[in-house]
This record gives sequence, structure tokens and C-alpha cells, in this order.
Amino acid sequence: MTDKRLNIAFLWHMHQPLYKDPATGEYTLPWVLFHATKDYYDMAAILEEFPDVHQTFNVVPCLIEQLNEYSSGKALDKYRELSKKPASRLTRDDKAFIIQYFFQANWDYMIKPLPRYWELLKKRGVTDSKDEIQHVLRYFTEEDYQDLQVLFNLVWIDPVIRDKDPFLSSLYSKGAGFTEAEKLELLDKQIEIVGTVLPKYREMMEKGIIEVSTTPYYHPIMPLLCDSFSAKEAMPDLTLPKERFMHPEDAERQIDKGIALYEQTFGRKPKGMWPSEGSVSMDILPIVTGAGIEWLASDEEILSNSLKRPIRRDTHGNCYDPFLYKAYSIDADGKKVSLLFRDHVLSDLIGFDYAKMDAEAASNDMVTRLVHIYDMLEEPENHIVSIILDGENAWEHFKNDGRDFLTALYSKLSGHHKLRCVTISEFLEDNGYREGLNWLYPGSWISHNFKIWIGHVEDNTAWDYIAEARGALVKHEESLKPSELEEKKDALAQAWEEVYAAEGSDWFWWYGEEHTSLSDEHFDALFRKHIKRVYTLIDLEPPDHLEIPISSEAKGYVPPIVPSAFIKPSIDGLVSNYFEWLSAGRLERHYFGSAMHRELQGNGVIEGISYGFSKDSLFFRFDYLEELVPFEGEWSFTVNFLHPKPVKITASVKGKAPKARLSVKTDKKWTDAGPLNEIASDTVVELAISLDALGASKGDEIRLFINIDGNERGMERWPVKGFLIFQVPAEDFEQQNWIV
Repeated sequence: MTDKRLNIAFLWHMHQPLYKDPATGEYTLPWVLFHATKDYYDMAAILEEFPDVHQTFNVVPCLIEQLNEYSSGKALDKYRELSKKPASRLTRDDKAFIIQYFFQANWDYMIKPLPRYWELLKKRGVTDSKDEIQHVLRYFTEEDYQDLQVLFNLVWIDPVIRDKDPFLSSLYSKGAGFTEAEKLELLDKQIEIVGTVLPKYREMMEKGIIEVSTTPYYHPIMPLLCDSFSAKEAMPDLTLPKERFMHPEDAERQIDKGIALYEQTFGRKPKGMWPSEGSVSMDILPIVTGAGIEWLASDEEILSNSLKRPIRRDTHGNCYDPFLYKAYSIDADGKKVSLLFRDHVLSDLIGFDYAKMDAEAASNDMVTRLVHIYDMLEEPENHIVSIILDGENAWEHFKNDGRDFLTALYSKLSGHHKLRCVTISEFLEDNGYREGLNWLYPGSWISHNFKIWIGHVEDNTAWDYIAEARGALVKHEESLKPSELEEKKDALAQAWEEVYAAEGSDWFWWYGEEHTSLSDEHFDALFRKHIKRVYTLIDLEPPDHLEIPISSEAKGYVPPIVPSAFIKPSIDGLVSNYFEWLSAGRLERHYFGSAMHRELQGNGVIEGISYGFSKDSLFFRFDYLEELVPFEGEWSFTVNFLHPKPVKITASVKGKAPKARLSVKTDKKWTDAGPLNEIASDTVVELAISLDALGASKGDEIRLFINIDGNERGMERWPVKGFLIFQVPAEDFEQQNWIV
């Protein structure tokens, strides 16, 4: 190669789950539509301003399918239908739905800039619980609902698209008092924008500025389709579903189906694949190469574990191991596939950190880090830095939808004398050398394992339902005579399609304790509908258990750190000495908080919560995030006790001025039980409540959850669903722990 610059490969992963209800054909969530109007078009179109910045976009086939249906104008969308409905004809249920769900947008960058939208949010309040929503319905007027219908749809249109369109620009400037005609024109504009997305990607491909890669059709975790026991490599003690799932033929079918739609959409076959969630294993390789895929990408932790070599970084997160930035190849049944591995830190800086920084500072930081890698390498032109991340969800947390950051970054990368941006295939075609790999560690981009998608009782239940329905379908097919197979081929094909849809990774993302959203019940219901339809299509009665939600709010979690001795802290808002809370239990933000969940607005307030017991009281200590201390802002929290009896501590805190009250529920009504005097705030917040007030005795189980409202810093629930379990110490508690 004559070009001595370091190769930089951005891969933006564009993905939305299958939101379509298989029974009604209705889209139950609006995110394909909204990300199409806000992110998909502009993420590619912006590169027309920076034609030297070549990039790769991974577009999931089931997303293409949904974009096609929306652009045709035929998609039935619950949110869209409620937006179309005249405000004068909204039912009480319609109004409750709109008030609960039409504020799903970033408060700082999407709602606050429009005073009317912010006014409506304040009128609703920060809560989105169904009970509270019913109470505020009376305060909303017909004009409020009509404005809310418009504003929700309007803020989910990319600012650049809004500014260039005279109608959209005038609507945004108007800001309130919208008419029915304006609303309907806005909704028509949405469909018009969706129709431009895929043609723009094809156009940019034909110009040589971007490459589009693919995944299996419904975004399944391929290693788990091939063999669910592959999860044991990283987690040997993991509890797996009852039946070992081993159906590589399903992975093959999903790849083939995805490639067919890709070819139909872009007029060529894909060269590369971002396997769903970066999930790889040795089992998937022959299937991938057999389909003609030339390259795969995954995460640096997969490379590290495959080579059994740690990836070392300095205190600033800069990697100083050149092997991360090589292209690799591995043999699969006599065919080779190239492999690249994402720089985890660089990718996550864009996904999670740069939104908190000024656009210039963030882009300077990224370019400085890339130049640092260039300076470290002897032959930078033979190396590639892979920056791979979600291409849609991060931008609502950036100012101006991320446009300022991307413009600043691309400006610095264009024509840079040490760096060049390439598509992945462009680099592989220019550079023939590949480092050989003998083995590929089975895992995903998250903690190099499959824990998100298998192992939890909810995940395993879902896998068992798929296996059971799939088995019934196979048995039914095998029982049919050739003439019957021909007669029922359409129904059988649809039944298999439901199996493949149920194998998608997204259902499992929301099962278990790791993630939650406002839409958990929708995902759960959709998954079970896909399974039920398998049975219906083969003339069998779906099992009764498919009527019962898999995802349950009634789940208890024991904190990972439990108390080891009695404590008696001073309630003064200070950690007075090292030993004061030493024997306490502990709830950590990364385990029980909501930082990774979509409905969190802002960055949160609390880093962790300590708890412990004396012989007659329960104590809590709330620790602020380190960067907030001292924190003078106003925030509040509620400790909700479910058992032994319903009790609430409702507290508000502003600097060193906390207030708290107790409420007790009797005969289905909450009664104020007076102030809680043992509360103090300073560098931490501390409080105490007597066990008598909770109706708790020695050895009892206390069940509770905690809501935190940080106002502009966001809302959190600990745990994100279900409840915490605290065990009141027995009389000989300390003696037991001493013996142990």
C-alpha cells in the first residue's frame, strides 16, 4: 500500500426488533418509524458532506422489512393511529395512553427546547405509572392532547430534515396551538421521509462512500441456535433451559433469508456481517462461509479470549497492544472468513460518554486517541481500528441529535494526514494480510458471554417455549402425507416464520433482570403471540401456559452484599468513620440501578445504597455519584415496603435540608403516619426506621423497592423490576456470622 495512514472503520449497527403483532398486523411500538425519521436517513446522508469518510452500516433484514411496510403507507401503527385520531374523539383509554407514552423522548434535548411540550410534561408530572396517569387526566384539555399528538411526532424528526422543510420548520417554530390539518400533514411527512431511507443507502453504496452489511433475518444469537451449550464456555455454572437447543439449520435459514432481502434491496449480495450482538462461535463459521459471507466482526474481549492474551490499556483507556488492530482469518470447512474486533473503549465513548461533552472536545478526544494508536504502530497502513456501535439510540442524548459531534468529528477526519476512514471490505480488499486464528471464543460483545439471552429463569422459559413449539411443528410436518404437505405448505411456511421470529434476540434482552423499559409487557406479549401462532397454523390448541406472562414483576432479588453484623450509624448525613457502615449490605448502581435502560432520562443521582440493621431499626445510606458531591440540587425518593405490611417513606432532599414522611396502607387506602425524624443529608443521605413501624420481627423477610426522582437528572427504580429481599437478623445473627 502506498497510503501510510491508519485505517479507521466505523460500523453503525441499525436495528429494531419486530414490533408487528402477528395476530393483528399492528405495530405496537413506534420505534422503526421514529428512528427512520430521526436517524437512519441523516446518518448516511451526512457523509455526502464528507465523501472521504467511508463507513459501514449494518442494517438488520427485519428492519428493512418494516421500513418497506411503513414507506408503503400500509403499516398499522398504534401510536400513529392514536396520533391521527381527532383530539375531540379520544376515549379515556386513548388519553391515558397518550399521556403515559407520548413523552418518550429525551427531556433535555427534545422536550425542553419546546416550551409547550415542557409545560405539558410538567402538567403530567415525572411519573409514568398507570395509577398516577388516571389522576392527571382531568387536568388535560382537548387542546393539550392535540398539541401533544403533534409535538411527540415532531421531535422525532431529525433537526436537519426539519430545518430544510418549510412546513416542518414552521410547525416547530409555531410550537403550540396546532390544527388537525397540520397534524395530518405532519404524519404524511413522516411516511415520505421513511421512503427515502433505503434508496439513500443504496445511492451511497453505489457512490462507494458506504458499505452495507447484514445479520441473520430476525437478529437471533446464532451460537445459541447452533448449540445452547455454547453458553457454558464463559459461564460453566450457568443454568440452561430444559432442552438442549441444537438447530444450526435455523441459523442457516435466517442467514439465507436475510441475504435474499438484502439482494432485493441493494441489487447485490452482502460481503460482511455483524452477527447479532457480535455473537460468534466456531459452530457458526461453516454456515456463514457457506452463505458467501467474507467477513465478520465482534468485540475485543472475544479476540482476547480466543488468543488467551489480555488487552492492556493505560489509565486513560488507550490500548497499547497492536494485535487488537489487525485483521484476522479463520478456516471453516476449507473456506476462510476474515474477522475484525471492535475497540470496546472507543466504541463506548461515542455510545455512552461523548453526549456529556462539548462536541469539539469530544471529537478532539476521539481524534487524539486515534493518532495515539497511529503513533504506536510500526506499519499503521496494515492495521485497522474498528469502532462499532448502535447507530440510532445514542443520538437523542446528544445536543442537536448528535449532528454537532458528527460534523466536528468528520471534519477532523477528512483528509487527515495520519488517518483514513474506510469501509471494512475496502480495507480487506486493499490489504491482503490476515493474522491466523485457530479458535474463536463463543461469546457476545457484552462481557464475552451470552448471559443476557440465556440462563435466567425467564430466558430459559422462553427457550423452552420455542423448543416445544418447534418440536410440535416438526412432528406435525412429519405426520403429513405428500399431498397434505402441498396443500398446507403456506400455513407451514408461516409457522416456520413464527419460529424464526421467536428466535430473535430482542425478546431475551428484556427478559431477566438486566434490562427493563416501559414496554416490557408489550415484548412479552408479542413473543408469546409468535409462539401461539405456530400452534394455530398447524391446527393445534396453544398450551394454556402461553396465556401467562413470562416476565413477572413479582420477582425478588437478594442484594449481592448482605449485612454481616448489626450496625448503629449516626444519622448525620456524613460517613463519620470507617467502621460505621462496614458491616452493612450494599446495592450497587450497575446491578440495581437503571443506567442502561432506555427510559432513564439524565444521568441519575445515586451511586449505591447501603442498608443494615440494629436490633430494633433498619438503616439506609444513599451515596451520591462521585461527580455530584457536594450535591445541592433537589431530588426525592420513595422507599416502598411491600411486606410484612405496606409502608412508604416519602422523602425530599435539597442540599442539607431533607424531609421525610411515613404512610401506611390500611383498607386499600394510604394514611399519613407523620414525619420520619431520623433522616439527615450532607455528603450522603442517611435515615432510620423502626422495625415496629414496618411490622417486622426478628427473622422476617422484608420486601421493598425504591423509586428515585432526580428531577432533571432522571428517574430510577431499584431494582428495575420486582422487589428487593432483606432478611431481618435473628437474635444470634452476629454469632452465626462469627462462626462462619
